[in-house]
Amino acid sequence: MSADYSFVADAMKQAVPWVRTSRVEFPEVTGDRVVAELPDDPATHNHVAGPHAAMIFGLGETASGAVAMAAFAPHLAKATPLVARSEISYKKLALGALRAEAVLGRPVDEVVAELDAGTRPEFPVTVTVTNADGVTTAEMVVVWTLRPNRT
Repeated sequence: MSADYSFVADAMKQAVPWVRTSRVEFPEVTGDRVVAELPDDPATHNHVAGPHAAMIFGLGETASGAVAMAAFAPHLAKATPLVARSEISYKKLALGALRAEAVLGRPVDEVVAELDAGTRPEFPVTVTVTNADGVTTAEMVVVWTLRPNRT
C-alpha cells in the first residue's frame, strides 16, 4: 500500500499564499518527487513575453518545498522546513506554461536520524524546469534544512 500525498497541493496553497495567487498546480506528488505546473499568464511576463525569472524561480522553489512537505510530513510537528540556500541556472528562454520536476536528494530516514540526534539536517532538492515541449529552461538545487521547533 502506498502513502497518500493528496494533502500536499492544498497544504501548499494554504501555507504559502503565493502558490495560490500564482495558480501553481501539483499534478504529481510522491514522497520524494513532485511535479508542479505554472500556467502562462501575461501579467507575470518579462520584457521578452515569457515568465519573469522570479516566477520561474518561484515555481522551482515551490516544487522543492512540496517535496519537503511530502517527504517529512510525519515529522513537521517537531521541525519546520526552511530554505538554507539555492542556486538556479537559466538554460533557455522560457515561454508559455512551465513544469518543474523536483526530486529529493537524500534518503528521508537519514535526514530524520540527524534531526532525532539533535542536529539541524540539510537536504538538497534538484529541480528541472521545462516548457510545454519538454525543453529544459532552468535547473535548480534548493538546499533545505529542518529547524527543530522550540518546545
